[in-house]
Amino acid sequence: MSRPPLLSLLGAAALVVSTLAVPAAQAANEPVNIWLTTTSDSGGRAVTRGLQKQAPIGFSAGTGTGQQTITVDDNTTYQQFEGGGASFTDTAAWLMNSSGALSPSTRDSVMQKLFDPASGIGLSFVRNPIGASDLARSSYTFDDVPSGQTDATLAHFSIAHDQADVLPLTQQARRLNPQLKLMASPWSAPPWMKDNDSYNLGWVQSRYYNAYAQYFVKYLQAYKNAGVPVDYVSVQNEPTCCDGYPSTNWNGSGLAYFTKNDLLPALHGAGLATKVLALDWNWDQYQSFAAPSLDDAAIRTDPNFGGLAWHGYGGDVGQQSTVHDRYPAVNAYSTEHSGGTWIGNQQAEDMDNIVDYTRNWSRTVTKWSLAVDQNMGPHNGGCGTCTGFVTVHNGDSRSGQVDYTVEYYTMGHLTKFVKPGAVRIGSNDNSTVRNVAWKNPDGSKALIAYNSSTGTQNVRVNWGGQSFTYPLPGHTSATFTW
Repeated sequence: MSRPPLLSLLGAAALVVSTLAVPAAQAANEPVNIWLTTTSDSGGRAVTRGLQKQAPIGFSAGTGTGQQTITVDDNTTYQQFEGGGASFTDTAAWLMNSSGALSPSTRDSVMQKLFDPASGIGLSFVRNPIGASDLARSSYTFDDVPSGQTDATLAHFSIAHDQADVLPLTQQARRLNPQLKLMASPWSAPPWMKDNDSYNLGWVQSRYYNAYAQYFVKYLQAYKNAGVPVDYVSVQNEPTCCDGYPSTNWNGSGLAYFTKNDLLPALHGAGLATKVLALDWNWDQYQSFAAPSLDDAAIRTDPNFGGLAWHGYGGDVGQQSTVHDRYPAVNAYSTEHSGGTWIGNQQAEDMDNIVDYTRNWSRTVTKWSLAVDQNMGPHNGGCGTCTGFVTVHNGDSRSGQVDYTVEYYTMGHLTKFVKPGAVRIGSNDNSTVRNVAWKNPDGSKALIAYNSSTGTQNVRVNWGGQSFTYPLPGHTSATFTW
């Protein structure tokens, strides 16, 4: 998590991957199901209805125009969807599991509401820290030794810390949603590998590059042996950011060197299928920290290279499309953008992110911590103003209770209805009713839309030779499925 974000600009329209000539299969009077989320305050946080199902309507023959017209074209397809979700930070996992704040039945209910595709919102992507982050109770890695000592053979490596909370909850999430994908990112290398022997900043010494690559391998093997193989890793969360909490300095050439000569060969040697994602930082950091890796064909075409991980705190989301246009075979993943008190309107921010990230080729939409407490902690330096999908009350007058934030509902508009393996399909976006459309593997469609204005907008949705109209209230997120 970096410092509070710069305002993001709306992304440019993405280019088409493929246009199919086969006409879409359509049924007369196709029924349309509708779910709405509305907020009542200027900050977009007071939920008055959350993912509330409305009376279904039907398509009618013929198309036309209206106050707001959206034309959905499922013959025009773009990238595949892999998932949406957040992170089992040490903070989130401890609060939900062993802090004593939640009873086992409450914890299980929260997990179902987060991950179960039927009774919950079906979160399908989790990004966990490798070691501590800013949202943790303390600083740690998986190979800590007393200051001044080293462990080049990794004899002291252990994921015992994660076995208390992070791992069992990740295992439970996978049981609730077998389609769940898992990513992992380090904030700090073990301090003894770094030139300052500290969790905060410092450079990994080149003499330990091989040991650090094996550190990744041991982590991935431990999780695989525990039944939750890790699909993706990044080399470093937000390289050079930030002093005051676990972090590590890298430059772009160093990241490329370590990836090419140490990390990728170590994955090959261990027979691991985990794919490496470059960058794991903001759009405006691409040239400095990702271009050296992506411009190297040996890295870019390696079978264990997975693409780019983007954060949404600085720069222009259109950078994702710029890079895609240059390297269309390289996948894009949105891997972090926290909610927080610095955001003027959380509902609008979330919905704009879902639309902009995916219209600019992202295959995932990932927030930050799944949970924080009523004081937006515990935190280990860094972000003391970050919010999550749930607020776990711990030690206050409502201790043991859980609040579901607007972020839970906005993400649910995507993950409950767009399944892993779905493909984005054509739809025309506009500034008043932002939208993005998807076709699921079973052929069903999901149109996600947000009315950013205060008043009701009459939305007409054209699809093939049919259309429906719907009065979408102000400050309301909608998912239409058919």
